[in-house]
Formats: sequence, C-alpha cells, structure tokens
Amino acid sequence: MNTKAVVFTAISGLGLLTIGAACNKMNMDEYRGVNYDAVYVVNGESNTISVIDVNTDGVRKTFKLGETSINGHGGMATEKIMWPHHFSLNPANDQLAVGAPGMDLSEGHSGGMAGMPGKIALLDAMMGTVTQTLTLPAMNHNAIYSPDGKELWTSQMVESGKVLVYDATSLALQHTIPVGKEPAEITFSADGKMAFVANGMDNTVTAIDPVSKRVKATIPVGEDPVGAWPGSDNRMYVDNEHGKSISVINAATLKVEETIPLGFTPAYATYREGATPELWVTDTDNGKVNYFGRMNNAWMNHGNIPTGTGAHAVVFTRDGKKAYVTNQMAATVSVIDADTKKKTKDIPVGQKPNGILIRYQ
Repeated sequence: MNTKAVVFTAISGLGLLTIGAACNKMNMDEYRGVNYDAVYVVNGESNTISVIDVNTDGVRKTFKLGETSINGHGGMATEKIMWPHHFSLNPANDQLAVGAPGMDLSEGHSGGMAGMPGKIALLDAMMGTVTQTLTLPAMNHNAIYSPDGKELWTSQMVESGKVLVYDATSLALQHTIPVGKEPAEITFSADGKMAFVANGMDNTVTAIDPVSKRVKATIPVGEDPVGAWPGSDNRMYVDNEHGKSISVINAATLKVEETIPLGFTPAYATYREGATPELWVTDTDNGKVNYFGRMNNAWMNHGNIPTGTGAHAVVFTRDGKKAYVTNQMAATVSVIDADTKKKTKDIPVGQKPNGILIRYQ
C-alpha cells in the first residue's frame, strides 16, 4: 500500500471540499441578491446600475440594463434602454423605476429632441432583473413612483410639455397633464401632498395635486430649471442651470421665498436634516459640492468639498453622517464625511454616473 498516495488523496479531497465550499458561498451571495443597505447608482453611458454596500463602501453588484450606450455627447438609440438617467424606489422597497431618455444629458438638459422616444424600465431591486419596459412618445428625464406607490409619473421633454401618469402595475396610461415647455425632473414634496415639474424652456415650475391631477400653480423661477428637490422643511430647492441659482419654493404656499445666487452651474440640491440644517449643491463645472447654512434668515455658502469632474447628484445616509456624490465625467462616486466635510473615498463605478439613491433593508 502506498501511504503517501493515500495521504495525498486525503489532502486533495479536503482541498476540493474547501474550494467547493468557497464557490458555493460565492454562488449563494450572488443568488441572495441585495440583502444589505445599499447605494444604487445609474451609469448612463455604461447602461448599468452599480450597487454599493453602505457598510464597506465597495461595489458588490452591477445590474445590466442592456447594451452599452453609444459613446459621445448626443449619442442616442430608439429601440433599447439607452442613456438611463434618474430613477426611484417604490414604497414597498422592492422595485426600481428608471427613466431612460435615449440621449446623453450629462452636459446639459436643454434642447430636447423631437421624435426621440424615452423609456421606463422596471427592475427587481434585489436581483436587478428588468421585469417590464415601457416606450414613451418622447424623451423623459426620470421615472418616479407616486407617494402611495400605485402610479408612475414621467415627463415628456418637448416644447408642448406633458406629464404622463401610468398605473404602476399594468403600465396603462391613466392621465396626461399639460405643463410648461421642455419639462425635466418630476418630484414630490416631502409630505407627498404636491408634485413639482421643472419646465426648463420657460423658466417655471408646475405644481400639481397628485390626487386630482390638477395644476395648482405655475411658479416663475430662474433660467433653465432642471429639478425641484424636496427638503424635510417642506421647501423645494430648484436648481436653475443657466441662471446659476437656487429658487426656494414653499411647498404649502407655492411661492418662491428666496433665491440663492451661486456663481456656478448647479446640478443638484440636497437638504441635510439636523439641528443645524444644511443645503448641499453640486458644482458640475468645477467638480465640487458646496454646502450652505442659514445665517440672518438666508442661505449662505460656508465652503466646498472637491469631489470629481462633473459632480452631479448627492444623497445622504439616513443618519445624515455620510454623503455620496456621483461624478459623471470621473466615473466615480465620492464618499464624504458630512460632519467633517472631508472626502474619504472615491468608488469607481460605470461611465457617466448620475442618478443615485439609498435602499435600506
């Protein structure tokens, strides 16, 4: 009997068992889906969604939406899910709705292309599989669930602007609401009582009752508004791209209370809750995020944090301690300690990341 051969076989068997166990563990992790607190990032040019583990700040998954979008500014496609932009999570926490305008919006939102159809893609938030797609008559900016999760709202970025409201399950069209020229982002107030649509081509924001679907007000703001971003203070913070300013709308009175001059092109405005509230506004031209505080009943710029080229969207963790910023031209997400105002990490993601949100278990 060859004792060495027996020992070798035993050791080899243990090695195979160990390797097999490791492979099974990796496979189980893959099949479990996203069962952790995660940051989701839409990568426009790569046509993917990166999933970042909040605890480790590393990318754990990449959801594919289809073929890679055509390179270069103005690249477009009419039949596939191309150039995904902004998205939302339903109240049940299990489905994502992605708006895909079909062309690159990373260098500006004006000049919507007539005849360019947009799309909405619905994804399983755990596994990343595309469950439904819907082709729209014209390009859109985002897709957002109504506060009760029963509807999907999206804009039509053309001169005769419209908001389309679909049943979130069947994707049957329920309502068409005329708004201003070339509407971009649709958002809801923090209390869910009002919808807001930024009309880039006529420098207004349309306020809509989400129940009756009636327009309640058309509010003049700065030049080329892109989105009215909700704050927990019941204000909407409108980023005016060409106006280089933020218009502050009271969501109850539907009036502009304040205009914040910036001196740079804003891409996004995010309200940070706390004993001392802050407003964070990305400077897309210079790759920074600026933070503002209240002083003498006005928002004042208190400083900035370098992030990456093409700084775009900002999201805070639930405790407000950490911020994530998408950098479109750098293909990264910056992680920032929100208290110290220091960047702690840049996470490589796909090409031209833009929309971002956090999903908690």
